[in-house]
Amino acid sequence: MPIFKPDTKLVKRVAPSPNHDPRKSRAARPDMIVLHYTGMKSAQAALERLCDPAAKVSSHYVVLEDGAIVQLVPEQRRAWHAGVSSWEGGTDNNSRSIGIEIVNPGHDFGYPSFPQKQIDAVIALCRDILRRRRIRMDRVFAHSDIAPARKQDPGEKFPWRRLAAAGAGLWVKPVPIRAGDVLKTGSRGAAVRDLQKTIKAFGYGIAVTGRYDAATRDVVTAFQRHFRPARVDGTADVSTVRTLDALLTARKALKS
Repeated sequence: MPIFKPDTKLVKRVAPSPNHDPRKSRAARPDMIVLHYTGMKSAQAALERLCDPAAKVSSHYVVLEDGAIVQLVPEQRRAWHAGVSSWEGGTDNNSRSIGIEIVNPGHDFGYPSFPQKQIDAVIALCRDILRRRRIRMDRVFAHSDIAPARKQDPGEKFPWRRLAAAGAGLWVKPVPIRAGDVLKTGSRGAAVRDLQKTIKAFGYGIAVTGRYDAATRDVVTAFQRHFRPARVDGTADVSTVRTLDALLTARKALKS
């Protein structure tokens, strides 16, 4: 693929990936940003895979550890980063999103903290995209949010609070963890059904069954990784439920 003009002056270099196609007509205008970690041992290995036709994966941007930003796919094209996923009932999240890969080896290779320069660059890039694309600030999501059964990136070490404070994401102070009733695998009944309805209303892909099954546990785990990272255990304690309620209230205020 030939070199293309980057979409933002924040890009240090362009490394074209062949892995993209047109955005689908009903979702041609991106309305969300999805953040990933690369989950590979090195930045070079990640870039090679994202540009390998055989891999059939890509993203619009890669943010290196030193904060340098590489663009792989023009924003008007559909990069292949989301995979099988769901948000707000939609399943073609590649068409409606811009994907950003953040170089970090991830949980399989020690999962180090994200360097400050790298996070500063992610914030700058997200803010730039949100402004240019007129996307609401709260629509910055984790890969694990849209694919909770398959993915855990960028993970509980990612500083979502910092992004939200800079205008790139939604955050409320998590309700403190205290002893009390929890919903967990095997729980059944109205309380589970209410939790499933609420977390579905927030956007997560979940069936409302009244049973706390593996899929519910995966969604709650993804929610905790993003919004209540102090304890990521897949059980819906009072802290998790009340933090979810506070986020829905905060998002409603943004929309009004």
